[in-house]
Amino acid sequence: MTDQPLSLAQRAEQVLRTADGVEKTALSRRHAAEWFASRKGELAEIPVGTATPPLYPARPDAPELLDPRDVPKRKPGSPAGRIALLHAVAHIELNAVDLHWDIIARFSHVPMPMGFFDDWVKSADEESKHFNLVCGCLESLGSHYGALPAHAGMWRAAEDTVEDLMGRLAVVPMVLEARGLDVTPGMINLFRKAGQDEAVAALELIYAEEVGHVAYGSKWFHFLCGRENLDPKEVFHALVRKYFHGALKPPFNEEKRAEAGLPPDFYWPLADEIPVKKRG
Repeated sequence: MTDQPLSLAQRAEQVLRTADGVEKTALSRRHAAEWFASRKGELAEIPVGTATPPLYPARPDAPELLDPRDVPKRKPGSPAGRIALLHAVAHIELNAVDLHWDIIARFSHVPMPMGFFDDWVKSADEESKHFNLVCGCLESLGSHYGALPAHAGMWRAAEDTVEDLMGRLAVVPMVLEARGLDVTPGMINLFRKAGQDEAVAALELIYAEEVGHVAYGSKWFHFLCGRENLDPKEVFHALVRKYFHGALKPPFNEEKRAEAGLPPDFYWPLADEIPVKKRG
């Protein structure tokens, strides 16, 4: 009698309960490799299963997590500012690792095609790679992840949508990750002007792969809307108004958003109404 392999949801929970960033991403990448090997028949089949994920993922002792208003502002054109910017990107990528495993662990009970799980395992694996690349950039500049304080509010979208898969898809990939498509080209130019080729290469890879993550969100959001015979645009607007606490701020990268399956009539109406509602 052979031991049953851990289910995918249990593996996702393991990642969420691992605090150290290096250990978390190493475990994430190993579980992703084993999942895809099992899907090809190279390993024993790994069931999707179920799990009991924590409400908040385990986090390392550093960085200190602050209210967004209390995170120090630095000039992005200065050496210290570029380090702070890379540190913020590393923090975003580590949160993204947990967000993608959390959608698997928390919603594995929802009947979904296997492609749904393939997409989020792949996304988690890529975010793990991104975190390690940016950490390497920080170390080459004499810093490291944890050296600076970081944004404490990044997990709020997951907390707010803990029981709403459609809400999670709307807010995390289709709003938060789509924002990355808007701002990353500017960051790439900043590091290119500074002659920091390692950072440019890392950010260009992140930019290319984040389009896919936004696209997965759009694809599965539209899938769920179609299954329930709902209008995706109307549902998206309602869910973002319900769960998103920031502002949808132009300018938008309309070309990359369209490539990821986000047409302008999804996000422009929400941006237009922000000043009136004073959301935030």
